[in-house]
Amino acid sequence: MTYTYKPSGVCAMEIRLDLDGDVVRNVQFTGGCNGNLKAISKLVDGMTADQITEKLAGNTCGFRSTSCADQLTKAIQAARAQAQ
Repeated sequence: MTYTYKPSGVCAMEIRLDLDGDVVRNVQFTGGCNGNLKAISKLVDGMTADQITEKLAGNTCGFRSTSCADQLTKAIQAARAQAQ
């Protein structure tokens, strides 16, 4: 299932991902720090939702209380909830 999420409090405007059971694939960010977000997308491709959440949840960016990586974990949680 492809899921689109509108992040909050970060530069990225949209996160798209495919959720295949519990495996996350094809993460794409629109906006934000292009190089860093491409790297995150490559690193998490094929990982389970729990693995990604364990590593990235709560990550902050500068003075913000969240980051694009943290927002990715929120997108995954929302996708899992929708899939049920």
